[in-house]
Amino acid sequence: MINFMQLVISGMATGSIYALVALGFTLLWQASGTINFAAGEFVMLPAFSMLAFQALGLPLLASFVLTLVVATAVLGYGFKRAIVDPMRKFGVMPLVVATIGLALIMRSGAQIAFGAQAMPFKNIFGYHVFSIAGVHVSASDMGILACTFVVVFGLQAFLQHTVTGRAMQAVAQNTETARVLGIRVNRMIFYTFAINAMLATLAALLVTPMYLAKFDMGILLGLKAFLAAIIGGFNNSRGALLGGVIIGVSENLVGAYISSSYMDGVALALFLLVILFKPDGLLGAPVVRKV
Repeated sequence: MINFMQLVISGMATGSIYALVALGFTLLWQASGTINFAAGEFVMLPAFSMLAFQALGLPLLASFVLTLVVATAVLGYGFKRAIVDPMRKFGVMPLVVATIGLALIMRSGAQIAFGAQAMPFKNIFGYHVFSIAGVHVSASDMGILACTFVVVFGLQAFLQHTVTGRAMQAVAQNTETARVLGIRVNRMIFYTFAINAMLATLAALLVTPMYLAKFDMGILLGLKAFLAAIIGGFNNSRGALLGGVIIGVSENLVGAYISSSYMDGVALALFLLVILFKPDGLLGAPVVRKV
């Protein structure tokens, strides 16, 4: 039982990182109809950025703050202006293809710039292990869980209880009506892209100590986050958290009690089950479209 609880807690920590990236998927889809298949690379680049700032002698926290600024400018504003705005008028599929191409470019560029060797990354929470009722829990797992829950529920509160948050939701629900009501649609959409870039940077800070900084670290991360968003409900931000945690815990349990060879297939198996029995996701609501 103790071993089971340790696997669950560790899986929740890993799954919460999937949830942060999955939350970016849901926000971009709700605000602008964008599906970003470069989401994993949006985590990979901030990881290398933080390593570069640390190589200049900056501490980890300062590197994280500077990377937040750079990511907001490049992965938020730059991505919106250079990729999404020109491609959105052509529909979802051309934009999906564009983000896949962007992912390949970013991955190849990182390999050329930083090499193929995996680089260690400092754990911001340290490596201490606590024993609670016989269950050994690492400081890293506790820190990741705390950060993720604060961010997810804090973002939910921001969207529901602030003027800007409600304006962002109005844009997500009906762009034209929001524009008629005087809401600055382009600004609200940019805020969504900026939040997505910040979430990716936070995910990089939390996940890179486990994955190590490597040019291809975002491939599986992006895929599992996408599946987590669908499992939880693509139009529900709390569903992203639920989907991520379910995948993380399931992977740990399958790896421990069946075989580690099947761990990377767990997310796909869960995705297929949910699509078969609840196509809108576990917390998703049906979207009614008028023809």
